Amino acid sequence: MASSRFIFFLSSGVLVLMMFTQALAQPAFLNKFCLNDTGNYTTNSTYQRNLNALLTSLPASNNNTGYGFYYSFNGENPNRVYAIGHCRGDIATDDCRSCLNDSRVGLTKLCPNQKEAIGWYDGCMLRYSNRSIYGIMETEPSFNLFNTQDVASSISEVFFQQLEKLLESLKSQASSAGPLRKFAFGNTTAGAFQNIYALTQCTPDLSEKECSDCLEGAFGQYTALGLRTIGGRIIRPSCNFGYEISSFIDPANVVPLPSSTSPPQPSTNTTAPGGSKGNKSRTIIIVVASIGTLLVALIISISKCLRVRKTQDNLEKKIIPGEDVDDIQSSEALHFDFDTIRDATNNFSDANKLGEGGFGSVYKGHLLNGEVIAVKRLSKDSGQGISEFKNEVLLVAKLQHRNLVRLLGFCLEGNEKLLVYEFVPNTSLDHIIFDPIKRTQLDWDRRYKIIVGIARGLLYLHEDSRLRIIHRDLKVSNILLDAELNPKIADFGMARLFVPDQTQGNTSRIVGTYGYMAPEYAMHGQFSVKSDVYSFGVLVLEIITGQKNSCFRPGGNAEDLLSYAWKSWKEGTAANLIDPTLRNGSRSEIMRCIHIGLLCVQDNIVDRPTMTSISIMLNSYSLALPVPSSPNFFMTSRTDPLLEMDYSSTVIESDQSKSSSSLINASVHDDSTEIFPR
Repeated sequence: MASSRFIFFLSSGVLVLMMFTQALAQPAFLNKFCLNDTGNYTTNSTYQRNLNALLTSLPASNNNTGYGFYYSFNGENPNRVYAIGHCRGDIATDDCRSCLNDSRVGLTKLCPNQKEAIGWYDGCMLRYSNRSIYGIMETEPSFNLFNTQDVASSISEVFFQQLEKLLESLKSQASSAGPLRKFAFGNTTAGAFQNIYALTQCTPDLSEKECSDCLEGAFGQYTALGLRTIGGRIIRPSCNFGYEISSFIDPANVVPLPSSTSPPQPSTNTTAPGGSKGNKSRTIIIVVASIGTLLVALIISISKCLRVRKTQDNLEKKIIPGEDVDDIQSSEALHFDFDTIRDATNNFSDANKLGEGGFGSVYKGHLLNGEVIAVKRLSKDSGQGISEFKNEVLLVAKLQHRNLVRLLGFCLEGNEKLLVYEFVPNTSLDHIIFDPIKRTQLDWDRRYKIIVGIARGLLYLHEDSRLRIIHRDLKVSNILLDAELNPKIADFGMARLFVPDQTQGNTSRIVGTYGYMAPEYAMHGQFSVKSDVYSFGVLVLEIITGQKNSCFRPGGNAEDLLSYAWKSWKEGTAANLIDPTLRNGSRSEIMRCIHIGLLCVQDNIVDRPTMTSISIMLNSYSLALPVPSSPNFFMTSRTDPLLEMDYSSTVIESDQSKSSSSLINASVHDDSTEIFPR
């Protein structure tokens, strides 16, 4: 088959562009859906350019597990595009990328103006949307495939009994396979001569429970069809399964998972696969409709990459751990005019006030385009000065994760310091979890979802963002809940950056909230990812009990939550920690979370797990947990045993030569007061 090749060079002034075209037909999708609910885009719009750039780079994206799962996003709202590519577990790496390249060409042609679409080949799935789709279990749109030949009536009953047992086993294997790949396959026999082969798979961004639930629903969906055929499949966005009486899986291409929990770099397999009807080698097809248009697009893309890289380099130079930021990078995309925000909030009216904290008030606002925003207006005499304000702008503007609150922009005009965030409708977690009436809205499934979401957001800060970020003020009031009660970590005014190889920082200016501070931080000013882990452990125990750590009163007696939790664990009565309003839910899952919480608040910083380990613990019930050691009960030395610690952020100016008891007996003042050791 004839092909044409175009080669252009431009390196150091010479453009290198190699393109191959072959007169091959675009392969047909098993199925595709062009979704209209989220709207359409126009030709040559910003959204289309963002979409094309994203899909072109997706198979080479850094946001991939190396095991056939790719996710990324591109652009700024309202033209941001999110994409996920997912290949079957027995598809070789090169064939996976080829399949995704075929998908991006075919799907954008078949859904030319839809902002959201999804399509499946036999070996891969591609989906994109203008909403975040990572970490969300979705069962629709779905479809089924089935063989037209029925199982012989003589073995029909035993066939489907054995199939059910096989699928249940594979569901368990896929669900607990870990965060890199949730895929399992196997075979069984029905009678003396009939083989059954099957596979189950979920997208690896799901938790173990979400994967299990998705597959269970898919099994039920197939059973409801009443089919008795020798082969069938149910395919959903988040999971799929299939079975046949002949082998359709290529075990040679199932790359073993490493013993390390860190995602490996994508491997390259140049060996042509054999035997699998779903694993055919594909040639990357790039049809050159207009060389001039492609050149322009390439130049625009290169220019954009250079601008982004230059901006990132500038930010990296400006943000140095332990030092204040000198100035905010000028950005039209992030800057809001003060009059615009004042009009949006009705001149910061009390009717629009959402709440008030240590550094000022938060207001709800409506922009002229209809977008709802939350505006953090720092008080003129707040503890958060210009350096903290700049720190929060530069930090949060670079963070993009579904479990982190999204910064839309800022305003710095005269004495006014304003931060503009996405509006999160269900306020902060403390308004619900500590309210004896409202917390009944949070059953265990919702609380577990919140715990897992916080863990994912913190893991992103510690390991997956471009720079390691220590939050330093993780607490329930800094966890916001969206319309679906998904958690979003907020308030990065206290956060600090670490360079990649840095493991610990020291400060004489201890900031944060006393009840959540790790002992090494509260007493010696030492902070690290493990001090955030400590705060996470306190937060987990509070979510389970529905009570504050600082004023926990079991049976009417004042005792801090950590000491009571540890004592209950040692005595085998940890079930007493569970919020009485939790009448349903997996008791073993709750007890496992109590165990994880105690591991996080251990006194020895080395013994505390990392967020990577915690995420694996939360997503794999089969993983044995180590025995926790005791936490540090430094809160029990309070002068007044009935004193309720203030849960607003505090600043402690600590003389490192003072004894730790000076901090223990610190006076508690209002939000804006600094606490000095006596």
